[in-house]
Amino acid sequence: MDSGSVLNKKNSKKALDRIRSRYILKQILKNLDSLKLLKIFKYNQKIQNILNIDIDDYKKRSIIELEIIPEENKFGKFINISNNKDKPFYHIYFDDNNKKIKKYYIEENENVKKITIKIAYQINSFKELFDKCDCISSIYFKKFYRDNIINMNSMFARCPSLKEINFSNFISNNVEDMGLMFYDCSSLKEVNLLNFDTSNVTDMFHMFSGCSSLKELNLSKFDTNKVRDMRNMFARCYLLKEINLSSFTLNNRAYVNNMFSGCSEELQRKIKSQYNNIEGRAFN
Repeated sequence: MDSGSVLNKKNSKKALDRIRSRYILKQILKNLDSLKLLKIFKYNQKIQNILNIDIDDYKKRSIIELEIIPEENKFGKFINISNNKDKPFYHIYFDDNNKKIKKYYIEENENVKKITIKIAYQINSFKELFDKCDCISSIYFKKFYRDNIINMNSMFARCPSLKEINFSNFISNNVEDMGLMFYDCSSLKEVNLLNFDTSNVTDMFHMFSGCSSLKELNLSKFDTNKVRDMRNMFARCYLLKEINLSSFTLNNRAYVNNMFSGCSEELQRKIKSQYNNIEGRAFN
């Protein structure tokens, strides 16, 4: 047998071994995931090349995808998974090649520029998902194929560094609770909610309260027919100058106390002149 044939045979064997290794590792990875043992998978180009897999392998089980950019020079929690049993249903990927990140925290010596989170179908509540996650600068909903989310209470609450939320791909048609959703997001200057479906929402208590950097809000697509609680909805929105509430309907049973408490006198006068259906107690 000539040297060329021997070399080809060796190369073929190496290629087969690589394919076999990738297949075995891929199956192990998928088995771990199906057993809910895959809690964090640190994803980078090197691992992708070794396993010959793509993030989209998880598409069937993880069809909500978010991209998060941490605030520069701030470290800490970037997702709030308070119930341990939920952790296996969040698949988290990092774009860096540094040390292993433990317990969903960014360590001070890590330079993570972007985080991708895919959320499996078992999750039906986003309550407190980012609550008190003070190191986040930007959140982008890249994919959102499911409509089984019913609770968004305190979803972004107390995120003082959050400047931008991209809701381009977002489904909220079955959500019932949006209370405290943006509570104390003091750095949020603008947010586009025109594709929000609020037709089943019953609670908007303190929804934008403490958004002290917001200058304008267009809620002209909001359906408030089922809303029972709007107390303090825009309280302490000190810089708010323009707000479109043209689609708002207030049923007799809705609580609206202190809805605009702490807003400027100029804004309160404007609202009173434009919207006759909003009661005086909303301005107390």
